[in-house]
Amino acid sequence: MHFAFDERTEELRARLLAFMDECVHPAEHAFHEQAAQVRAAGGWGPPPLLEDLKAEARARGLWNLFLPGERGAGLTNLQYAPLAEIMGRSPAIAPPATNCAAPDTGNMELLAEFGSERQRAEYLEPLLAGEIRSAFAMTEPEVASSDATNIATSIRRDGDEYVINGRKWYITGAMDPNCRVFVVMGKTDPEAPRHRQQSMVLVPRDTPGLTVQRGMTVFGYDDADHGGHAEVVFEDVRVPVGNLVGEEGGGFAIAQARLGPGRIHHCMRLVGMAERAVELTCRRVLAREAFGGPLARQGVVQDWIAESRVRIEQLRLLVLKTAWLMDTAGNRGAHTEIQAIKIAAPATVEWILDKAIQAHGAAGLSQDYPLAALWTGARALRFADGPDEVHKRSLARRELKRHMG
Repeated sequence: MHFAFDERTEELRARLLAFMDECVHPAEHAFHEQAAQVRAAGGWGPPPLLEDLKAEARARGLWNLFLPGERGAGLTNLQYAPLAEIMGRSPAIAPPATNCAAPDTGNMELLAEFGSERQRAEYLEPLLAGEIRSAFAMTEPEVASSDATNIATSIRRDGDEYVINGRKWYITGAMDPNCRVFVVMGKTDPEAPRHRQQSMVLVPRDTPGLTVQRGMTVFGYDDADHGGHAEVVFEDVRVPVGNLVGEEGGGFAIAQARLGPGRIHHCMRLVGMAERAVELTCRRVLAREAFGGPLARQGVVQDWIAESRVRIEQLRLLVLKTAWLMDTAGNRGAHTEIQAIKIAAPATVEWILDKAIQAHGAAGLSQDYPLAALWTGARALRFADGPDEVHKRSLARRELKRHMG
């Protein structure tokens, strides 16, 4: 396994690090101030300065880095991994500034792989240009959505149209008025085999019967600058049959294909979040005194820092191995490792952030530091792409299968 950065990765890393130091980190305070002003005015969506950052990132050639092939930067997973880690140091700003933010990344991958030419022209091209946003409508409040076969939203064929009825929630980005299209997963054939009942259709935001009801909070955060997380109702929503993504009954398989890269992107960014937490912790404990000396002299604090470094290095190696396997053996060949990092990354980084918050005292809970928001993001990821327990169940089954007669 060769994890060394190649020449192109090194060149992009240098460019991205410069962008972070010169543009992103200096803008963080103003970004959050503007975001608060947008919220106070009753708005949802990014602060105005994000557009300037997007223009700068594009001018520096730091655009659509996540997407392989000619439509994106053409990077492998192993090349993208260290770049996503860098962006994870400022996850509210760097990913959207470089057009590498979920859920648009997954939706762009989905449209690039499964979309029709019309769908790509109408939605993929403006998404690639950063002109519109999108949402992925899968999770439902009335069923355990950890089992995707439970999805109850109905997608019924009626002549040349599909009629959609159902309720979704925690649909990321949907509160942003610039979210122009929903990728909706529902059941087209409840009588088909369990994994062939589901399909995906594209629903434009202005379609009659689609109601974005309210924004959901995550530990009290509304994430308005990212478009929030909405509860959405579909009542007799009609779209043309041509809005079907892929084939009828292919929704479950498409969802799995979409989640593979998305899971590793999240894990890559989590490593960057952990690195920033350790950096903030070291600065804090060297500058603060208690019980007659710097906090850095306290054994428990040194234990936190040492343990954090060990865990980051372990996690980074697992993420890089997974990226390498995805490139060499495909997503199916990296199935075990993809699930392993989904289990390990959020929990590991959650622990590191918890210790960083503890080292900062009350300040760690406040809006003056990014730690509380980072912790919330890490905790939410423990079920955002499927709960820990589902991945552990699948991973254990694969392990047990190796030892069955």
